[in-house]
This record gives sequence, C-alpha cells and structure tokens, in this order.
Amino acid sequence: MATDRIIIFDTTLRDGEQAPGAAMTIPEKIQIAHQLSKLGVDVIEAGFPVSSPAQFEAVRRIASEVKGPIICGLARAKKADIEAAGAALEGGEKTRIHTFIATSDIHLSSKFADERYGKTLAEKRVQIKEMAVEAVTLARTFTDDVEFSAEDAGRTDTDYLCEVVQATIDAGATTINLPDTTGYCISDEYADLIGRVIKGCKVPKGVVFSTHCHDDLGLAVANSLSGVQAGARQIECTINGIGERAGNAALEEVAMAISVRGPHFDLTTGIQSELLTQTSKMVSTFSGFVVQPNKAIVGKNAFSHEAGIHQDGVLKSRETYEIMRAEDVGQTTQSIRLGRHSGRHGLFNRLNKLGVAINSAEKDRIYDEFTQLADRKKEINDLDLYNLVHNYTNVNNDAHYSLEDFGVTVGTSKHPEASVRIRHVRHDQVVEKVATGDGPIDALFRAIDHAINEGHDLINYTIRSISEGADAFGEVSVLISLGGPCFAGKASSTDVVHASAEAYMNALNSLAAHRADQESIQFVNTGIMQAFDGGVE
Repeated sequence: MATDRIIIFDTTLRDGEQAPGAAMTIPEKIQIAHQLSKLGVDVIEAGFPVSSPAQFEAVRRIASEVKGPIICGLARAKKADIEAAGAALEGGEKTRIHTFIATSDIHLSSKFADERYGKTLAEKRVQIKEMAVEAVTLARTFTDDVEFSAEDAGRTDTDYLCEVVQATIDAGATTINLPDTTGYCISDEYADLIGRVIKGCKVPKGVVFSTHCHDDLGLAVANSLSGVQAGARQIECTINGIGERAGNAALEEVAMAISVRGPHFDLTTGIQSELLTQTSKMVSTFSGFVVQPNKAIVGKNAFSHEAGIHQDGVLKSRETYEIMRAEDVGQTTQSIRLGRHSGRHGLFNRLNKLGVAINSAEKDRIYDEFTQLADRKKEINDLDLYNLVHNYTNVNNDAHYSLEDFGVTVGTSKHPEASVRIRHVRHDQVVEKVATGDGPIDALFRAIDHAINEGHDLINYTIRSISEGADAFGEVSVLISLGGPCFAGKASSTDVVHASAEAYMNALNSLAAHRADQESIQFVNTGIMQAFDGGVE
C-alpha cells in the first residue's frame, strides 16, 4: 500500500506572528521563509497583505524571492482583501490565495449582527455562504490555487458546514480548511467533523482537506493528527507552535510524530527533520519567544536525562528511553545531564568522556562529593566535575607561558581589539600579537591563542560574582580540551577581563605541562626501542 503524502502548510509568518509580541521585520521574515524552503515545507503563508503596507511588502518579496514552496496570502471574504493578496502575489512562481469567513452560529450572531447580513440566523447563513462563494470566485481570477477556510468550523453546525464547503468547492476552491479556531474540539470530535464533511460533500479529485488547530486545551497536535487519520491531507502549523493565544499545532511535533510512528499513520512529509532545531532557533531569535526547555523535539531537555535509572538505561541502549535520535532533528545537546537525581553510571560516563581517569579506590569518594555538590547546584557542568576531581588550584610553579602585558579596546564603530605580550618561558622568547573578536574576552583569547600557537578547544567559560557591590570580585573559570583530556583554569579579580586572562593562561599552562609530559614519555619509549634496534650507543 502506497504511503500518502501530507502537505505541510506553515503559517509561522502569518498566524504565528499574530502572537502578541512576536512581530518580525521584513528581512527577518524573508530569512525565515528561505529557511522554511530548505526545511521542506510545501506551503508558506507569508502574511495578510491587506492588513498593512509592511504585510503587503513581506508577502510580495517572499513571493518573488523564495523558490520551492507555494507562497500564500491570507484574505477575508472581501473584495479589497482578495485584490490586495492577488497584487502582492503577482509574479510569484507558485501562489495561493487563502480566503476565509466565519460559519459558526456564535460568530454569525456576533460578528455579523448587523441586519445587512440578514435579520434571522437562517438569513445570515444564506448571506455568509454567498460571500464565501463570491470570495472564492474572485480569488480564482488571480490564481488557480485557492484555499477556503470556514472559520470556527469546530463549532459550526455540520449540515450547514457541508453546504458552505460544497458551494466553495463548486466555485473552484482547491483546498478546504476546517479549523478548530478556538482549540475547543477533542480529538475524536475533530476527526468525526472532518470525516462527516468529506463524506457529506461531492469532492472532486485533487481537492484537499486541511486541519488548522489551536492549542487552547493543549490538543493542537493531537487534533491535527486525528484530522489526517480522518482524511485530511494538509496540516497547518507553525514552528515552535507559536500563534494566537496558546498557539498553533507545532510543525516539528506533527512532522516527527508522522515520521516516528510511520507504520501507524502510513503517511509521510517532505520535512528535512535534521533542520528542525536550526529553524526553531531562528524563529525563537526573530520572534523573541524563548523555547521552553521541555518543549518536545526542539527543547534543550528533549534528549537529556538526569535521573539515574534513565541514564543507566540510555547508556546501555538508547532505545530504552528515547524514541528518536537527537541528531535526526538537529539536536546536539548533552544527553546525560548531571544533577541531584543522577546516578553513578551517568557521572563516570561523563568523566570518561572528559578524559578524566578515576581509579576504583577513588570512585566512592568522588561520587559522595558529587552528590553533595549536586544538592547545592541545579546542574553540574563539565568544569564543576573537573574541579571536583582535581581540586584545582591556581598555583603553577612551572609555567610555560607568562602573560607580561595585555590591552583591550572597544568602541561603537569597530570590533573589540586585544593586544598581548607573552613570554615563552622555556625558550625565553617574547611574542606580541593583536586580534579582534565578537567581544572583548573573545578578542583577548584570540590574541593569546595567536601568541602561543598551540591547538586546543575552549570547552567552557563561566563567570560569577563572589562578592557584592560595584567593586565585586568576579571569579572566572575556563575549561579547555586537547582531543579528550581537559584542563582547567580559575582566577578572580574586580576586573573580569583581567581575571579571564589569568584563568585562560592557567589552563593553557596546564595543557602545556601535559604536552611536555607526553613528549617526554614518547622520547623515552622511542629511545628504548632504538636501543633494542641497536640505534643508541
């Protein structure tokens, strides 16, 4: 049996942006639209052209610049709205006009209370159906791809809804959207609604039914999935589920539900799932809406485990507590998160990854100290672990490098710049270097790296206040790595830039000492082998 293809209709730039405080600039919208195209969405609802000049321009530019998906503009069942949408979409490669009008008695009695729409509810129903037909007919003069939405379909009388849907199909609508506008429906109710309308209408080949669910009861994703099981073949959704009130169905959730439970749904999408987290972060940045840590699929905790039982299970077999792989959705989070609920397996697995060797006699003591620290901190990071095991001290009597002088300049018209003078103690050589960076600390660390010229990775940089007041001491901790083993540095000062430089130098000196030890071991081993080969007198 062939698997059906679900059309993913993304309305992040229209319904998503209607969330209070989520307004985005035109360049941001265009960047998101290009990202949505890469993600593999089928339709991008780019905006509501008649609502403002900025909305019109955003739709116009996205239609002309973004290739791949169908570009859609929203319009009420009004002549001016539809003409504005048609003008904004003009010249686009693939375009759609999405027109809508309310159909529930609740909306008809309030939004269309004026007698020009009819004196009785029956008269209003006739008028609304005529307006829907006129809107679809006009939209077809601009594009062959017209979507009609019966606003508040979830609370509309089913027989009347079938009348309106049939009339708009006959007028040329190619997609019929039955939205649960208020998030009122329960999943079985919504599936029943869609099934009854499809069965109650004469639906020509090629006409697609669509879901559009809101999350007021937390059921937007569940209702969308129930809708496609009842026959809908388009899901309207947004990245991160942003939108009016409690939001819309989250694109990443419906896409991965269909993917992970493929045999159950027998459906597929064109979504490139490895781009989901990247897209989520972009929308979060531009909208200003932070993704909650426990958000499904793209939240930072979505693939993390703190409880000891879970950590033990995942370390033995990922499938014990994970139904998909983090990398499949573009996540790169640390799966084992250490805190008060963590067990021995999680702790020593992380230490092993850091290249920290623990002998059996020390494990009980290390674990006891870890649990005590975990009671004081919400989460234990890699630097905490390193310091816990090594009881790190700033004293370094055998320095390889000495920071003799440094300076950092910042300004509004140029990138921060740092200069350093470093003495290579073993060779009694002084090196001076200059570098720029994204910030003063970044510039300083880059300059030091240029002067020392030894490869390593910066794993962790943290700063915290250890006293109060304007002249408070800041404690800086740095963790660097050399392809496995980690090396820490720590320093404190009222000048955080100075403390950062000292901490970084301490870590680099520890790394240099390690390198020297490794070179000595290699030299001795090589000498012994040469002696056996007769190469050493």
